[in-house]
Amino acid sequence: MTPDQHKTPLPALLLLLIGCLGFAATWVLAARLLEAQSAWLAPLAALDAALMLRLGRMPPGWKRMAWGLSATAAIMLLANWGITATEVGIGLGLLPWESALRLGPVYAWELIRLANGTIELAWYALALVAAAIASR
Repeated sequence: MTPDQHKTPLPALLLLLIGCLGFAATWVLAARLLEAQSAWLAPLAALDAALMLRLGRMPPGWKRMAWGLSATAAIMLLANWGITATEVGIGLGLLPWESALRLGPVYAWELIRLANGTIELAWYALALVAAAIASR
């Protein structure tokens, strides 16, 4: 292997960051419009992360798979945090980003735990499997 194959391409990571933030925001909007957690979007988030890594020309292998899994987990976390912050913010008269900055981790975790049942957890597990397969 050449030394270039060990490097992680910066464009791939920038695309991945933009893709994560964009997909999480889209998920929050979808959840708000549908008035549901919309966990079925998690596997699509995994495919989006894999696509961003491929478009950024990250070489295949365990690093790309690890980045895909991490990005998928981050999207799921950001989306759930955003959905929770939006719902809490509505009750308090705050904008979603104001609520997100004031929402404590313990309270957010409890609300996220209560909002996600067995079906949502199954979608998240499927998303992680999809991320591992699509990102390798």
